[in-house]
Amino acid sequence: MDTNFSGHIPELYDRYPVPMLFAPFAADIARRAAALAPSHVLETAAGTGAVTRALARALPAHVDIVATDLNQAMLDRAAMTPIGRIVTWQQADALQLPFDDASFDIVVCQFGAMFFPDKTAAFAQAHRVLRPGGAFLFNVWDRIEENEFAGTITGALARLFPADPPLFMKRTPHGYFDRGVISCDLAAAGFDAKPRFDTVTQRSRASSANVAAIAYCQGTPLRNEIEARSGASLDEATSACAEAIAARFGSGSVDAKMQAHVIVVQR
Repeated sequence: MDTNFSGHIPELYDRYPVPMLFAPFAADIARRAAALAPSHVLETAAGTGAVTRALARALPAHVDIVATDLNQAMLDRAAMTPIGRIVTWQQADALQLPFDDASFDIVVCQFGAMFFPDKTAAFAQAHRVLRPGGAFLFNVWDRIEENEFAGTITGALARLFPADPPLFMKRTPHGYFDRGVISCDLAAAGFDAKPRFDTVTQRSRASSANVAAIAYCQGTPLRNEIEARSGASLDEATSACAEAIAARFGSGSVDAKMQAHVIVVQR
């Protein structure tokens, strides 16, 4: 269920969470990628293309960009947005990448590692397709306590569904933040170099508390958990979360802290 980005989710994901949560970090990771001066770039877990579009803007025209995702529906949505250059969109499982060894200068992954059922296997695939000296550049969300909208949403849903609270946000997006664990997984995948970590804080902004609630409750797999429970409908859960956000961050436009770790490790 955590990796089920289908139905209405791709459209709502692209409309709400992308500008609110992912675009600021996409610009950051694209800047870091450009500084590495690659010629061949692979993106895994590309989603609806937030990072792909940022890479397209940041990288010279001669750079080849291949963007992959497990969910074809997300790539279909990504391909609908003009990007201004040739990008290869390809459905692919990060745990079984369909590319030759040593094919890419960098592998980029924004907020995808948390969803990999076998992180070491996914990292080993990134290691395999990288050329010697290439870099694996990715980011993961920090703990939920450092991400104010996510924490507020999770708390509101726990009050609404006390017997069986939806814990998708804490379990998956914000469940892979420990630097020691990440370092061990990278080492087990074959990365001998010590990874470099950079904790980045951004602001998450939405035009209203309701928009923020829709982003989380309807534009992510949290929607699947809400719809699987009785006691409140998806709309009722969204309204409860909007009320919690408004109570904490005020009426009108809302603004909250979000934080992530950016990791780069060389092959």
